[in-house]
Amino acid sequence: MGTPVNIIVGSHVWVEDTALAWIDGLVTKINGAEAEIQTSNGKKVVAKLSNVYPKDMEAPAGGVDDMTKLSYLHEPGVLQNLKTRYELNEIYTYTGNILIAINPFQRLPHLYDAHMMQQYKGAPFGELNPHVFAVADVAFRAMINERKSNSILVSGESGAGKTETTKMLMRYLAFLGGRAATEGRTVEQQVLESNPVLEAFGNAKTVRNNNSSRFGKFVEIQFDKHGRISGAAIRTYLLERSRVCQISDPERNYHCFYLLCAAPQEEIEKYKLGNPKSFHYLNQSSCYELVGVSDARDYLATRRAMDIVGISEKEQEAIFRVVASILHLGNIDFTKGKEIDSSVTKDDKSKFHLKMTAELLMCDPVGLEDALCKRVMITPEEVIKRSLDPLSAAVSRDGLAKTIYSRLFDWLVDKINVSIGQDPNSKSLIGVLDIYGFESFKHNSFEQFCINFTNEKLQQHFNQHVFKMEQEEYNKEEIDWSYIEFVDNQDVLDLIEKKPGGIVVLLDEACMFPKSTHETFANKLYQTFKNHKRFIKPKLSRTDFTISHYAGEVLYQSDQFLDKNKDYVVPEHQDLLGASKCSFVAGLFPHIPEESTKSSKFSSIGSRFKLQLQQLMETLNATEPHYIRCVKPNNLLRPAIFENANVMQQLRCGGVLEAIRISCAGYPTRRAFFEFINRFGLLAPEALEGNYDEKVACRKILEKKGLKGFQIGKTKVFLRAGQMAELDARRTEVLSNAAKGIQRRIRTHNARKQFLALRKATIYVQSLWRGRLACKLYERMKRVAAAMKIQKNTRRYQARKAYSKLWFSVLVLQTGLRAMYTRKEFRFRKQTKAAIIIQAHWRYHRASSYYNKLKRGSIVTQCRWRGRIARRELRKLKMAARETGALKEAKDKLEKQVEELTWRVQLEKRLRTDLEEAKAKEIAKMQNSLQAMQNKVDETNALLVKEREAAKKAIEEAPPVIKETPVIVEDTKKIESLTAEVESLKALLQSEKEKTDDLEKKYAGSQESGDEKSKKLEETEKKVHQLQESLSRLEEKLTNLESENKVLRQQAVSMAPNKFLSGRSRSILQRGSESGHFGDPKAALDLHSVSLNQRDLSEVEEKPQKSLNEKQQENQELLIRCIAQHLGFTGGRPIAACIIYKCLLHWRSFEVERTSVFDRIIQTIGHAIETQDNNNVLAYWLSNASTLLLLLQRTLKASGAAGMAPQRRRSSSTLFGRMTQSFRGTPQGVNLSFANSGLTGGAETLRQVEAKYPALLFKQQLTAYVEKIYGMIRDNLKKEISPLLGLCIQAPRTSRASLVKGSSRSVANTAAQQALIAHWQGIVKSLGNFLNTLKANHVPPFLVRKVFTQIFSFINVQLFNSLLLRRECCSFSNGEYVKAGLAELEHWCYKATDEYAGSAWDELKHIRQAIGFLVIHQKPKKTLDEISHDLCPVLSIQQLYRISTMYWDDKYGTHSVSSDVISNMRVLMTEDSNNAVSNSFLLDDDSSIPFSVDDISKSMEQIDISDIEPPPLIRENSGFGFLLPRSD
Repeated sequence: MGTPVNIIVGSHVWVEDTALAWIDGLVTKINGAEAEIQTSNGKKVVAKLSNVYPKDMEAPAGGVDDMTKLSYLHEPGVLQNLKTRYELNEIYTYTGNILIAINPFQRLPHLYDAHMMQQYKGAPFGELNPHVFAVADVAFRAMINERKSNSILVSGESGAGKTETTKMLMRYLAFLGGRAATEGRTVEQQVLESNPVLEAFGNAKTVRNNNSSRFGKFVEIQFDKHGRISGAAIRTYLLERSRVCQISDPERNYHCFYLLCAAPQEEIEKYKLGNPKSFHYLNQSSCYELVGVSDARDYLATRRAMDIVGISEKEQEAIFRVVASILHLGNIDFTKGKEIDSSVTKDDKSKFHLKMTAELLMCDPVGLEDALCKRVMITPEEVIKRSLDPLSAAVSRDGLAKTIYSRLFDWLVDKINVSIGQDPNSKSLIGVLDIYGFESFKHNSFEQFCINFTNEKLQQHFNQHVFKMEQEEYNKEEIDWSYIEFVDNQDVLDLIEKKPGGIVVLLDEACMFPKSTHETFANKLYQTFKNHKRFIKPKLSRTDFTISHYAGEVLYQSDQFLDKNKDYVVPEHQDLLGASKCSFVAGLFPHIPEESTKSSKFSSIGSRFKLQLQQLMETLNATEPHYIRCVKPNNLLRPAIFENANVMQQLRCGGVLEAIRISCAGYPTRRAFFEFINRFGLLAPEALEGNYDEKVACRKILEKKGLKGFQIGKTKVFLRAGQMAELDARRTEVLSNAAKGIQRRIRTHNARKQFLALRKATIYVQSLWRGRLACKLYERMKRVAAAMKIQKNTRRYQARKAYSKLWFSVLVLQTGLRAMYTRKEFRFRKQTKAAIIIQAHWRYHRASSYYNKLKRGSIVTQCRWRGRIARRELRKLKMAARETGALKEAKDKLEKQVEELTWRVQLEKRLRTDLEEAKAKEIAKMQNSLQAMQNKVDETNALLVKEREAAKKAIEEAPPVIKETPVIVEDTKKIESLTAEVESLKALLQSEKEKTDDLEKKYAGSQESGDEKSKKLEETEKKVHQLQESLSRLEEKLTNLESENKVLRQQAVSMAPNKFLSGRSRSILQRGSESGHFGDPKAALDLHSVSLNQRDLSEVEEKPQKSLNEKQQENQELLIRCIAQHLGFTGGRPIAACIIYKCLLHWRSFEVERTSVFDRIIQTIGHAIETQDNNNVLAYWLSNASTLLLLLQRTLKASGAAGMAPQRRRSSSTLFGRMTQSFRGTPQGVNLSFANSGLTGGAETLRQVEAKYPALLFKQQLTAYVEKIYGMIRDNLKKEISPLLGLCIQAPRTSRASLVKGSSRSVANTAAQQALIAHWQGIVKSLGNFLNTLKANHVPPFLVRKVFTQIFSFINVQLFNSLLLRRECCSFSNGEYVKAGLAELEHWCYKATDEYAGSAWDELKHIRQAIGFLVIHQKPKKTLDEISHDLCPVLSIQQLYRISTMYWDDKYGTHSVSSDVISNMRVLMTEDSNNAVSNSFLLDDDSSIPFSVDDISKSMEQIDISDIEPPPLIRENSGFGFLLPRSD
């Protein structure tokens, strides 16, 4: 409330407005107790200062989430805050611990999804944004911790969203205390599935809502001792029974009547129904249908809902028969009978409806008529039947209808409770009350009186709770509050219910007197309460009365109070329907003992209403209450419309303003010390400059301004009403004076700026004139310089022309001389090159001939040697297969055929080779002779040319007369001789050509014959190939027959690895010899010694020793004991993995059908990782398991895969085949070397091993353990950093007082800055320690990168979700704090290098972009396109909208993005909401395994395990000698 002290000229205030309830304006003039105000809509109004409220100009642009934080806690401040938040789709707001929920009239799925429920689970109340989940969470935690039942009271007028809010509460409670579904349905689902049934029979259209609940519903959700939902029950209160018989226009009766009238035609005909207009109970109002609602469709939906809640088809038919009977019962009219004060059915129509009612209720029509028209009076002498007049008969009819409907509704509720299931052993519960709110219409009758009576009761409970919360707040802050008066509404409750003179009591008395009317009742009220301050008698009415409720005055019309209150319990009705042939109807009217019948003959709805209300209050008083006030923002039921007057009325009716009045009676303004100093510190700068505590500084500020009555608590300043405005007025004065000083300085600055500009212009003009003079002087100097330059260039041109002519002459002379020398040099080099080419061809021919001979000899030798080896092996195979009988004979035949064909093939090859060699020799000879002849011809031509040149020179040099003739003669002779020689050479050359042609023809013929022979050879090779395949099949059969002895042979091999080779090794070497590659001559010696191996084996078997199985078990036991120890690493390779692999490979465990060693290894690993908290142990086993898995991946192949020899793949249709298909893969290089093995050449690429089922299962189990250990390590790090992340999202508050106290606190401030970043450094330290642990255990870098990528993704999700859910985190300073923390993480990634950090930094993109948006300046200038594409391309529109609306600048006072951008975001969100994509703005943490076995195999380098030293435990054991590295 304004006063001249805190309202001054220039103050921003709120003033009442008829259209908008409250409107803001600026005070322009004050005249005594009145003020002239310029409103924001351009009008000027004059208002009393007592009706003007100050406006907080520094309120956050997005409002506050708790209205107790408002600087001015008054009606316009509350209204404006709710409106601001509603425009931002923030529909929830706290007032202390009371939640105000404004119906958005649109779906906001992102507010209620699983992400949001997870965020509010266990969060302290008030830490996150206001939400219905927060209230439910507080109730649940209080129930668990204090072992006390809690209740949540949801109130509001029709259409405010009470039912939806109740659904959300039950959803969240089911999320917290969910249990396994009962028959596929949870308790929450069962309760919600009952809603359509209860709404059909308990809801009706009222003036303000088409689906108004006309009963109170208290849902008890029962919990067991472990906090899990164990059952539920629905308690209904205060059903509006009078609506069955009497409704007012334009309301409707209960929905079920209209649904039945719109049922399918066969149902209507069966119940003899028709249009609702034909029934008296429905046609009292002109409203029969609802806009946009199909009663026929709702009827079918109600029947389906009945099926769901367990109401049988027979029971449903009985229910609707009862409903139809009520409609027919209402159409029975009465008229006067023949006797005095008697009544009979009026006409045939009434008789028809009477008959139908009796048929539907399955009772006697005559008995029904008697029960309606007569009463039985029992006297000591006799039983007398008394007739009723028509009016009394109608009252009896309506009483029967209300009784039937009420009992039907109670039966439905009981049936639903049985369907849901209750827990009789439940110790605690959470009740959710959904009840109608305060009602005040143009015409208010008995129903509104009862409803408002209920709300008065609930308001008293609410007021007591609010005052209790105020007391707790004051006690918590340790301030004196003893003199604060509590305003109660007990006087109104006494007026209504107090005995013996309350309104309800007087109404019951009036109903018991037959001749009482509403006029006599109203007069009684006027006489009794004429001096009561809450009771008002209207001036223009004799029957109306007004009650001053907490929410305002309500005028009641008492016309129908008596009729609606009467609720006689008629024994005739009870007896008639209790004897019904329908078991359902008879069950609604069970037999009542005679004593209770006599004592309760008269009953009134008001008394029953009062009794039920008392029971409800007792239930609520036994629980800890929590309040949710639902508000309907507009009567159009449309989104984005906020009607101030309508909302203000609902706040009054909901008791919110009453709660504010209670707060205003004490200390309505509460400010934390930091906020108070931050806002009002400028009023007393000396309090900040001194070395004072915040509490002392606040007290000095208040004392300096002379305020009285304030209180200083432990953490807050408590101000009385009006003191905040007074402080703001003083602050405005200080700021005004400061503004004047700033203006003075600015004007000085502007004047000096103008002077400096003038001086600068003068200097500029002067400089221009001086420049003009300098330009003229420069032009003259430029002309002189140009003349001199022309002269210089002319002289230079003449001199250069003479020089160029001389230079060209010299150049021509040099060119001629150099060309002559070059031609001579070229001729010499050309001759030298030709000679070199001839020599090279000759040497090449000689070397090629020698190589071909050597090659043919080598091939022949190798073929004979291989044949010899093959025959030896064949003889051994024959010996091994003697016992197979018929197979041996077939094999011998095939071997003979193979040898014969092999001999033929070799013979054909030898013949073909000899033929090719002969041809090659003959062709080479012909080519050599031809080349020689060509050389001779070239020499002759060269000599002829030389002679001609010599002759020419001689002719030129000889005397012209004397020697001319002899020279000519001599040259002619020489020419003739040379010509003859050339002719002879040509002839010889021609003959040689002819011979060559003959040889080429012969060669072509021989080549054709060779081709034919090669075709025959290919066919022979195909036959050999087929024989080899049949031989392989026979060998496979032989192998199957010998499979029983295979294990014993393998163990025998392992017993004496130095004495003989295994069959597998021999086959490997055999394949190697067939391919023509021998690495070492020693291999041949090993093959020669194979025949000795059998003798060695027999000798070993003869020696006395333990059985092979026992020895193998001992070795396995020793291996398990060894790997259970921490064996460490060698050269970055895990010893345990390498030892396991070498042992399994040597024991041939991969190739056996049954073994237990794999299970024991898996059990050892599982036992070692049982301690999930030891990251060192987990990292050690992750390194070993991944390395062993890599070795298996690169070595094992599924049995049945193709080997070296071609054979048919086994079918994969079996379970084993399908399983092994996933393990097939091409092995990559794994360098292995075994001591004393038969392999040669040191460490070589390992062969693939055909693995049996146990080996493949072992690999699958090992893969699962790698994934499990990886997940445990990742989750351990998440648990370690999660508490720190909660502290890192919001910067610790630093007191402003401590920041402005000067250099004396510099050391403390430095320490404070270090403390600010301590939480981030804690995360960095945890990451560093974790990385060091993984490095120390040589975990593959690929897995390390995956771990940190997921960890940084987790950090991103946690920080980003917390940012979106907490408004205090979306500030400028907090953005700077988080940005500094992210820089610490970036520095850690840089130090960790890409090898280990990988792309982890990129996972923080959401929080990085969000923080980047918080700390940018000039946000209002940014467009939506710039924000969504340039600044924050990763963030969705929902996320950007939430950050933009929650942002507040606590450092510079700047604003968020412009209103146009916000509007565009809303449009886009509306479009997105129509899509099927989830609208959740929260991120989801990915806890999957982000790699496969192939990824590990591709990422890890090849491993050389040849030099791994065995541990001491098995080093000395002879059975593990193969593990010792082989000495070179």
